Amino acid sequence: MIIDLRSDTVTKPTEGMLNAMLNAEVGDDVFREDTTVNNLETRLAKMFGKDTALFFPSGTMANQTALKLHTTPGDQVICDKYAHIFNYESGGASFNSGISCSLVDGSRGMFTADQVEQAINPEAYYYSKTSLVEIENTTNKGGGACWDFNEILKIKEVCKANNLGLHLDGARLWNALIAKNETASQYSIFDTISVCFSKGLGCPVGSILVGNSEIMKEAIRIRKIFGGNMRQTGYLASAALYALDHNIERLSDDHKKAKEIGGVLSDLSSVKVVEPIETNIIIFELNSDVDESRFVQKLKEKDILIIGMGGGKLRMVTHLDYTDKKHDKLLHLLKNINI
Repeated sequence: MIIDLRSDTVTKPTEGMLNAMLNAEVGDDVFREDTTVNNLETRLAKMFGKDTALFFPSGTMANQTALKLHTTPGDQVICDKYAHIFNYESGGASFNSGISCSLVDGSRGMFTADQVEQAINPEAYYYSKTSLVEIENTTNKGGGACWDFNEILKIKEVCKANNLGLHLDGARLWNALIAKNETASQYSIFDTISVCFSKGLGCPVGSILVGNSEIMKEAIRIRKIFGGNMRQTGYLASAALYALDHNIERLSDDHKKAKEIGGVLSDLSSVKVVEPIETNIIIFELNSDVDESRFVQKLKEKDILIIGMGGGKLRMVTHLDYTDKKHDKLLHLLKNINI
């Protein structure tokens, strides 16, 4: 029995999801004739209180499209030093949009409205023009941390006062909504929002970008430029619709298991610290005398897969396919591991 905790993207579609995909009503989405895609986009736009939505094959492409919608070459986006758009999108901000990132030294991937104000460049022509603020919720590199919504509201006011766009990378926003008992409609204060269906919700592929008509009018053209137009996409969209109906509330189970794993890790002599756990991501740091690669290999020999993040930090992510049986086995193995 393989216990794969490298990411919540390793899941396979359930039987119910596969049946929904097989029975999807499809058409050519390039002609905007795929009924299932259209239904998904309409549902997500309404859910987040926006005019329109567009389906994407990946969260990275959705984020990169948002950056391009908000900026012109030479502009600057304010984001955290842990931001996915800076660390894990292959330099796409500069390659695709010709923009730079002003990195905020936040806490666990989150920053304050005051820090945003301090990061805005002066208007003198020899500075990059600050045009966008980007927030990630939950924060991946920050260990699945959830933003304080009141701080988001303060950041929105700074954006209004300075004529800045506000984009949410909500790849794991579903986890934050469950953990914080929030609603999607609260997040309508963002100008654009990307959410992912293959993280946490168990879909094989797919993300979506939502926003109002004015900011989104060029989104489909940019998706085409990036090579993201698809044809009978309803097979994928039907998986997302199924996930929205069946796989959101159960995220609380992933959060519970993650906290229980963290509790066991905290008792291991080889573990220096376990970062706070709010959702489904566990990040922990090994003692300086413990070899990271050896620790990972030792777990792999016991059919447990995790990833290293560098600097002695390791990550585990709970998900739909991480069953109660796997959980019990993992806790037992961790308690008895000898490194």
